Amino acid sequence: MNDVEVMNENEEIIGESKFVCTANHGFAPYAQEELRRRFGSLKSRVLMSGEVFLLTLQVEPERALEMIVNHPPIFLRHIQPVDWEVNIDNIEEGFKELSSILLKEQNLQGAQVSLQVRKSDDSLWEESAGSLREVIQSHLTELQADFVLQDAEWCISIFAAGNILYAGISKPQNNLSDWSGGAVRFQREDGQISRAKFKLLEAERSFGIDFQSFRKALDIGAAPGGWTSFLLERGLQVTAVDPALMHESLVSNPALKILRKNASEVKFRDHEFDLLVCDMSWSPKQMVRLVTELLPALRTGGTAIITVKLMHKKPMALINDVISSFEHVDMQVQSAKQLFHNRDEITLYMIKY
Repeated sequence: MNDVEVMNENEEIIGESKFVCTANHGFAPYAQEELRRRFGSLKSRVLMSGEVFLLTLQVEPERALEMIVNHPPIFLRHIQPVDWEVNIDNIEEGFKELSSILLKEQNLQGAQVSLQVRKSDDSLWEESAGSLREVIQSHLTELQADFVLQDAEWCISIFAAGNILYAGISKPQNNLSDWSGGAVRFQREDGQISRAKFKLLEAERSFGIDFQSFRKALDIGAAPGGWTSFLLERGLQVTAVDPALMHESLVSNPALKILRKNASEVKFRDHEFDLLVCDMSWSPKQMVRLVTELLPALRTGGTAIITVKLMHKKPMALINDVISSFEHVDMQVQSAKQLFHNRDEITLYMIKY
């Protein structure tokens, strides 16, 4: 999807807002479609193919933020406001103009500030985004700000594309993610079983889930044990179901019960678990059937974290079907989101009622 413009006839223009929007690679068109359905009219221009686009809405910025942040689209990973567009045909003059603008912002004076800088391949700034960040920060010493990577009071967001710096200031919570571009980074640990663990780490942060509050978890399709290892670290008792072998580092853990069976072959007592997780690389239809059959084992008020593999070209229809199937069996979807560590999938966070 390249430049997109959808306008309603005879629409009254009451304001304008601009955002740099980011999705997982290849999923930007779906994020654009979600936004088009929500706002009805928009302009969109690609900044990085399949991943980053410039969004223009004929809506006041405050209203646009409310509509996006309060009900985040599934495929929109990160947004940054575009308050200023600074030309850098003359790079040094562009830096002076940008710093002059930012130094006038009283909210930034002496605050904890996250300076988030990204760039496209066609940017006139040919060096790395990291080096661009260092140069910009060097122009902002008069702010007397404490520049931090996380837990900032304010974000200065800059995206360099072509001869333009798209810049904006925002509260981190209004960017959907306080990581630059929503690219959540976790350090791989010695002995870590798989990168699948990062999905639960990100879900914990993104959905605000306190995994330590749970007691007993059922992990469906658990092998080799990336999610199981995470839950054990959080102090849970875990029942892992999978015909394949679990990682050898887990098998002697006294808090772990391993059932080397297919999920369709196991039965549990009603309300035995307060957490159910599933990260199976199976078809969504098959996954829904297997999880649904085991839902009686999840207590009322219990939580389910499920990944849904997007295996065909109509992901929105697929997601709607999956959500509808779970809602018919007393599951309430709290959030459906394509996280940074999701590939061709999304994560569902649900509570049983």
